[in-house]
Amino acid sequence: MKRCVEIAAMRECCRAWRREGRSIALVPTMGFFHEGHLSLMRRAKTLADRVVVSLFVNPIQFGPREDLASYPRDLERDSALAAAAGVDALFMPTAEAMYGDGFQTRVVVGSLGQDLCGASRPGHFDGVATVVTKLFHIVAPDVAVFGEKDFQQLAVIRRLVADLDFDLRIVGEPIVREADGLAMSSRNTYLTKEERQAAVCLYRALTLAKTMAQQDEPPTVAAIERAVRDQIEKNAGFAVEYATVVDRASLAPAAKVDENCLLALAVRVNGRVRLIDNTPLFG
Repeated sequence: MKRCVEIAAMRECCRAWRREGRSIALVPTMGFFHEGHLSLMRRAKTLADRVVVSLFVNPIQFGPREDLASYPRDLERDSALAAAAGVDALFMPTAEAMYGDGFQTRVVVGSLGQDLCGASRPGHFDGVATVVTKLFHIVAPDVAVFGEKDFQQLAVIRRLVADLDFDLRIVGEPIVREADGLAMSSRNTYLTKEERQAAVCLYRALTLAKTMAQQDEPPTVAAIERAVRDQIEKNAGFAVEYATVVDRASLAPAAKVDENCLLALAVRVNGRVRLIDNTPLFG
């Protein structure tokens, strides 16, 4: 597996593959790999001849009071896991390389990035869109693979590709969960043992929402959202930031429960850890 730090080296590696007629898949990550990340890499292997994984904790998608400095990092462990998953190149640029002196150009996301996570993380999706645009230009992939755990991010990236006429395909992969249902996340490592045990309440709340939605006479959207919030907040220290039923295509709040609905969820645990999750209400 190649390990590229310099942008020029990564670009030339991809150009060489293209001269050989090889197709390329990109998996953008912030590292500290878990089975969710590895599932994206394995999926990418089925979609292209060569797989590039970017490992970059992107500073411009973090707010001033967020966890940029403490975000978990373990480069050697990540490198070994990526190699074992069959990755062909690991791209590990520095922040200085990606955002050099005088950097001032950003991609600005419209309404799709304003609600849900965007409401409490202003500018977050602009930072995501900017770094992903740069990665697409550097790697020039035929396909890019993203997880569905951050469903809003996936929607933003799909819109970005359509709006800016990128010649590549975006593939979304299902959420990978722990045995008790908690969605895998690098931020799960922030949880204490007791918080981790209680965090299964997110999955139980999502399951409750699906059960309610699939009744012969489903309740209102407001009733489902209230039930989810109550299920989670009965656990000490768990505060729901949002529990919203949205249309899967537009992410607009749903007026009624139907097969196009998704329940999106963000929860803060004792004010320290922010967890997100989602589930379609049907299927």
